[in-house]
Amino acid sequence: METREFLRKLREQTGMNRRQFAEYFDIPYRTVQEWELGNRRMPDYLLRLMVYKLKTERLIEEGAEERNQGA
Repeated sequence: METREFLRKLREQTGMNRRQFAEYFDIPYRTVQEWELGNRRMPDYLLRLMVYKLKTERLIEEGAEERNQGA
């Protein structure tokens, strides 16, 4: 699964729209949009940090990212 698809599915699991997701992480909306559309590539470390934050704040369940990657 591509990073952009993984990010979109991760966001959808939280129940947030793009604007809410961007505000939650204090990232410009346009940046999140560009990542999801595949126009820009987000750093892998940032995606890992997002997953960690969402898990620790219990906005996604444990193991959710593995299911998204098809593992």
